Amino acid sequence: MLDAIRQFFDKNIRGETGDDASSEHRLRTATAALLVEMARMSTDVTDEERETVRRAVQDKFGLSAEETRELLRLGEEEARDATDYFQFTSLINESFTPEQKVRLVEHLWRVAYADGHLHVYEEHLVRKIADLIHVPHKAFIAAKLRAKELAT
Repeated sequence: MLDAIRQFFDKNIRGETGDDASSEHRLRTATAALLVEMARMSTDVTDEERETVRRAVQDKFGLSAEETRELLRLGEEEARDATDYFQFTSLINESFTPEQKVRLVEHLWRVAYADGHLHVYEEHLVRKIADLIHVPHKAFIAAKLRAKELAT
């Protein structure tokens, strides 16, 4: 799996080389995996949820459509194979600024609200991820309100 991620990164993300490039790609894959996992929290993954995840990944990282598809495919594999969220949240804690962490939480909320219904498991996952990446409760609630407003 790591070879596939490294090959994707080397092929598609220009201007970065070596371990920094690999770390950046692992971070992107971790973010994609958390967003994919959020979409899988409700009983059925809707087209709206898929589109929200795709748009979040593409916008956050400035990727082409093909790069986004490949990163989401890798993120889905990582999410499917993961036994916990630590492997993802530890990368985010090491690399994201507090503002980037809040933005990630907002993206998670947007995915949760994408189908118009907030499932109890979706809320639980956002809360859990926010705690694991040390997002203050006030910022967590503000991100939720922004995402909910965009969904209505």
